[in-house]
Amino acid sequence: MKKLRPYLQLMRFDRPIGFFLTGWSTLWAVWLAAHKHPSFFIVLIFVLGIIVMRAAGCVINDIADRKFDPHVERTKQRPLAAGTINLQQAIMVFIVLLILALLLVLQLNTYCLWIAIFTALLTIVYPFCKRFTYLPQLVLGIVFNVGILMAFAAQQNQLSALAWIIYISTIFWTVAYDTMYAMHDKEDDLKIGLKSTALLFGRHAQWIIAIFQVCFLLGLLLAGLLIEANIYYWLTLLIALALSVYQQYLIASGKPFKGFLNNNWLGLIIFIGILFN
Repeated sequence: MKKLRPYLQLMRFDRPIGFFLTGWSTLWAVWLAAHKHPSFFIVLIFVLGIIVMRAAGCVINDIADRKFDPHVERTKQRPLAAGTINLQQAIMVFIVLLILALLLVLQLNTYCLWIAIFTALLTIVYPFCKRFTYLPQLVLGIVFNVGILMAFAAQQNQLSALAWIIYISTIFWTVAYDTMYAMHDKEDDLKIGLKSTALLFGRHAQWIIAIFQVCFLLGLLLAGLLIEANIYYWLTLLIALALSVYQQYLIASGKPFKGFLNNNWLGLIIFIGILFN
């Protein structure tokens, strides 16, 4: 187990928040695209896909940032930065994860395969975005939520208006919560020359995050109207609004990272609303 620990850390199995944030929005789509009755096979494929692709994204991120991470307090103990895994080993892990992802997507239709290829390419590009654009969080939102499109493509063989509404809404959500995350690293990013929306928005970050949260919730409201949601969905949307307000409080209190973590509960609440709709 001791020998496996650096590999598990490389894939972030020790910090599963990213798996949850990717997973909730994908599972929303899996249930909605199947009209609340997805097959066990589809659920299994997508859950495994979430785990594999999130792990692959973490590995390629650490490969790209291996020269930066030792200079950032939060990341200096990552396996590549700390030297517990070498570059060749990390590349092999990434290749194995991509092969597993391909095997999973081959169980679905051709539509999903093309979306998956696009996603894989963006997954490789994303870690380098913070070097040349202040909007890496936007790229992350585009990549992070592709599972929504794949869920509809796999089960409906099309991308409906509902699919696009949820997808675009969750991009706003991702930019909001990942900006909270980036606020935690502002000083270190400035020192080593990396870019983020937290730096771009500066002292206006809290209010811009609030605007993105509103856009996200309005998207879910529109989705609720399209699916003719029941009272349970609307109640969970109200709870999501309350959680968003609480996250604003955490940002104002100088605890943006706690606000970021709180989004796990927001994602879960919306999923419960969809389950009971």
